[in-house]
Amino acid sequence: MNRLGMAGLLGATGLAGLLFAPVFGPGPLLPPILVLLAACYACWELVARRPALEPLRPVLLALAGLLAVVETVLFRTTVAGLPTGATGTALWHGVTRSWQLTLQSTWPARPDPELMLFVPLAVLLATVVGVELLRRPLLALLPSLALLGLSQAYQALSGGPAVLAALCYALAAAVLLAARRPGDGRVSWAALTVLTVAAGALAVTAADPADREPYRLRDAHPVPLRPQRITDPLQDIAARLVRPDQEVFRYRADAPVDRWRLAVLDGFDGANWSTDARYYRLGTRLPAAGPTRTAELRLRALPGPWLPSQPGLTAVDGLAPLVDQAGGTLLLESGPVPDASYTLSWSERSVDPGTLLAAAVDPRAPGGLGALGPVPDGIDPIAHDAVLGLRPTFQSALQLERYLKDGYQLAEDVRDLPTGHGWPQLRRFLLESRRGTSEQFAAGYVVLARMSGIPARLAVGFRGSTEYEGGFAVVRNRQVFAWPEVAVTGIGWVPLDPTSGARKAGPTQTDLAGTTEKARRQLPSEQQLRPARLPDTRPGGEDRHHSPTRVAWPAPAAGALAVLLGWLVGVPVAKAARRWRRRRRSGVDGVLGAWLDVRDQVWAHGTGYRVELTPRDLAWLAGEPVREPMLRLAAQVDAAMWSGTAAADPAAAWAEAQAVRRGLRGRPRWRRLRAALEVRTLLGHRLQRAPRIGTGSLV
Repeated sequence: MNRLGMAGLLGATGLAGLLFAPVFGPGPLLPPILVLLAACYACWELVARRPALEPLRPVLLALAGLLAVVETVLFRTTVAGLPTGATGTALWHGVTRSWQLTLQSTWPARPDPELMLFVPLAVLLATVVGVELLRRPLLALLPSLALLGLSQAYQALSGGPAVLAALCYALAAAVLLAARRPGDGRVSWAALTVLTVAAGALAVTAADPADREPYRLRDAHPVPLRPQRITDPLQDIAARLVRPDQEVFRYRADAPVDRWRLAVLDGFDGANWSTDARYYRLGTRLPAAGPTRTAELRLRALPGPWLPSQPGLTAVDGLAPLVDQAGGTLLLESGPVPDASYTLSWSERSVDPGTLLAAAVDPRAPGGLGALGPVPDGIDPIAHDAVLGLRPTFQSALQLERYLKDGYQLAEDVRDLPTGHGWPQLRRFLLESRRGTSEQFAAGYVVLARMSGIPARLAVGFRGSTEYEGGFAVVRNRQVFAWPEVAVTGIGWVPLDPTSGARKAGPTQTDLAGTTEKARRQLPSEQQLRPARLPDTRPGGEDRHHSPTRVAWPAPAAGALAVLLGWLVGVPVAKAARRWRRRRRSGVDGVLGAWLDVRDQVWAHGTGYRVELTPRDLAWLAGEPVREPMLRLAAQVDAAMWSGTAAADPAAAWAEAQAVRRGLRGRPRWRRLRAALEVRTLLGHRLQRAPRIGTGSLV
């Protein structure tokens, strides 16, 4: 029985399954995977002791693994531990749906059986297939390698965890590849070489040399939204302002709230604003970027499906909405829920006002520099004059905000409110009336910002309230509000307010909103304003604000580095592994292994080896000081090949091989280094069991 190989197989497969930890966390995955592997090993031992059961081995392994999965993951569907019809249904859903439901969730996903069941089932499948291929170790490794690739397609590891995972997997795979039946030394050196190169490449790419976000299957699998009638919150602004006293919702928060968002719009075709938000089911909890805030909300006259939310969202209790992490918005999949209540948690990032004022904008932010449709005549000069010709920075974004705030009037007469946000309405607002609601201010800001190279998007929601009733802040229609957001490098989306509403009394501003207000006060006057100083990006310039290690490497350079590391590490390791395998052989194979080791050594050192050379011919070509031990070894090869196992002495043959290696150590260091990294001997001829001796060659 190849217990060592079985241990390597189970280790590689189990580790590949545990690499789904970024999706579910390690705690929920560890028990079912360990129990499953233990059950499969026990079943394998049973079959090994009873050869009559060997034809049924895959079926027995599958049944044992399924029982382990049922008892650890689906125990609630059993009766006293015995599977039921509900258990079978759950297993079927685990095969057909759980993988997709996991992709439609934020991560870490909830460790519910209907989500995580596909992981132990995939481990079971890889184990059963691997056991059936155990006599061919390289093929037996492929199922676990496929499972490892699937786990990284869900969520790729990076940095130290990726390096550690690569080393652990390489160790388990090496055990599997090296463990053979006694006397069988035919493990392919190519397998170990490929394994070493793959581990080295993973270790290099774990450092993120290309400075790119890793590919994730989840990005292409948002929740498909069901068709439903949705009220556009941007078009609804004027209608709400006509009924200013109607209550929309109320909230009780542990810190002042500057504004509540309903929707984020980043698409514009010249007539309408839209969003390409990707909504996912909320998992356990989203990561926090700073101190956490909590608020309890009670809805009143809010038709939905959007719910009041905050950027930096971390958790929602009381409802099960879908979440768009990029926009920080919530959507009820089932439509509006009258008088619903829920608890919202979010985090707020603290930023120094001076740092924010001098920050650069982020042109790579998704949707920030989207389309504008056909721009009417007369808008370009306004965009240029509004930012004083400054290049795109957060300082120029604040200047644009000041331009609109000082030069345009906020419409407050409910009997004559401007409506619309397409180019005809924006042209009238920017060039003629210079009067509008927050709808025109926000839309006008975004189009002017994009024309100036400033990435911006439009958000719709409500201002925070200072009216309290029963301990809750009451938000009414009069607080409806649209505002622009600007993408800032290293900070994210920063909300602004180009209306005069920012000057009015409201909730105490904290964190990012308060920091933005302080940055406004530090903004120089238009006469004093100068372009913000950005890191020098000219050739040869040194970026004082970023570490040199963050410079994005071209993908070809990253690939070349991985290949170089594979060559420098993989070739010596493969040669050492090959020599170790040859030394394990016994009898005639052991003597031939010693000779092949010597042949490869002198060949790597530049001796003109040709296939027609006999061992004695090669010894004379090699010269001193290795000629004598090579001739003695050639005599032992002759005796072993002609006289059989009785005359074979592997220990003596390897002693001569060691003498040859000592002789080669006296050569110049650069020649020894070249020989260590030489790859021709790894691609040479394989051992033939009946070579010709004396008149032919030993290959």
